[in-house]
Amino acid sequence: MVHPQLSIVIPAYNESSRIEGTLERVMWCVRKCNWDAEVLVVDDGSTDDTTAIVQRWMKTHERLNLIKNPGNRGKGYSVRNGLLQAAGDIVMFTDADLSAPMEEASRLIAALDAGADVAIGSRWLDKQRQTVHQPLYRRFFGRCFNKLTRTVMGLPYKDTQCGFKAFKREAAQKIFRLQTIERWGFDPEILFIARKLKYTVVEVPVTWGHDERSRISYLRDGTQMLREMGEIRNNSLRGRYDEAIAAMKDTSTMVTPPVERVNGAEAG
Repeated sequence: MVHPQLSIVIPAYNESSRIEGTLERVMWCVRKCNWDAEVLVVDDGSTDDTTAIVQRWMKTHERLNLIKNPGNRGKGYSVRNGLLQAAGDIVMFTDADLSAPMEEASRLIAALDAGADVAIGSRWLDKQRQTVHQPLYRRFFGRCFNKLTRTVMGLPYKDTQCGFKAFKREAAQKIFRLQTIERWGFDPEILFIARKLKYTVVEVPVTWGHDERSRISYLRDGTQMLREMGEIRNNSLRGRYDEAIAAMKDTSTMVTPPVERVNGAEAG
């Protein structure tokens, strides 16, 4: 089976106000960079026109695909669902707001080509690359959360939460089959799993601009993420990741999540 070089996964929930602009920018970048790429939008049970807009674009973009989650499951589920369905030799995800410009994917790809298994975008390795800064309170809570995450999870990265990460296909297939967290706290878990699997993870500074339309609430979602970190530590202490890794050697256990995938060629 011949795989595209790159799969770009975009999780989306009620993104009708910006998904068209996102697709326009991503498709332009694919052409400009001459990437051999497919683009997968994962709809997380949107109640607005997100899917209709994507399907309209699919009529004229053969390598644009739509994946529909079974209801609203969360960003972590959407990313997992998309990356496990992706066909690329390199698979990546980016937030629908494109806070990290799509062109920055070249930096992640270069890190993988240089030998990394996982390349994660970072807003904090080079602060001068931030084009639009977060409000002070968001920066404060974000850095506090990241510090706590690094301490509790034993992760050495300056930025665990940036929604711009790329993986070699083999690494993604193993990491995301072990993922259990379905909402905002999935980022620390997949990095924790990557380290447990002895994969090489490289943090890459990327250009990044804050989008005021960000839906994350540091109080509500931060509290949820703290609970999820507790789940991850508990799973690890109970040996559940080790058990899952051992079980994964039996290919019969490698079941992909439920999915409804619509290909660009079928959209008309």
